[in-house]
Amino acid sequence: MARLPRYVLPGQPQHVIQRGNNRGVTFFAAEDYASYRECLREAGDRHGCAVHAYVLMTNHVHLLLTPDTPSSIAKVMQSVGRRYVQYINYTYRRTGTLWEGRYKATLIDSEPYLLICSRYIELNPVRAGIVAHPCDYPWSSYRAHAHGQADTLIRDHALYQALGETNSGCQEAYRELFKVQLDPAIVNLIRESTNKAWALGNERFREEIEAALQRRTRLHLIWA
Repeated sequence: MARLPRYVLPGQPQHVIQRGNNRGVTFFAAEDYASYRECLREAGDRHGCAVHAYVLMTNHVHLLLTPDTPSSIAKVMQSVGRRYVQYINYTYRRTGTLWEGRYKATLIDSEPYLLICSRYIELNPVRAGIVAHPCDYPWSSYRAHAHGQADTLIRDHALYQALGETNSGCQEAYRELFKVQLDPAIVNLIRESTNKAWALGNERFREEIEAALQRRTRLHLIWA
């Protein structure tokens, strides 16, 4: 099967998913989550890639990233993959691959979609039945966004910063967003779009992306 093309536009956020090989476990202990997070922070700083939201699940990760260059995300994922696999193999005396060969990603239209995507990411442990509330899960960006917990990995997007005039105002407004359940249709759309490398946005977004990239992309339209 032909590989789905990855469309990258500097300054445009992307939702990125990487799964364990054969959906196998990728995090075995608390130290593993901490190691991955540090690898991601260092790679993002080195290769020019902002991390706006994340969740580290037992066998996969979800990331909300904005690249500075067309190669930023690829370099970050390659760096994290290499360093983290080395760490896991050394720690657990194992060999071989840990991740699926390719991460999946989709361009997203910031204005209507970025905060929805952030909620989708941070609600993963709730949908999986691991916790009752995202605040109860330690390996995501929710506590930083909703309660101001220090997290050196996160670089807040301008749309998050616009939620309030102060940090506490942003946090309060962000908590309010979680009082409204995500529409199941939107959840399915996010999954489908990321798995199929579609971009998410309206007709204006489609035209802007195609003009910027000088090639056609298949985009699923919402909020037209």
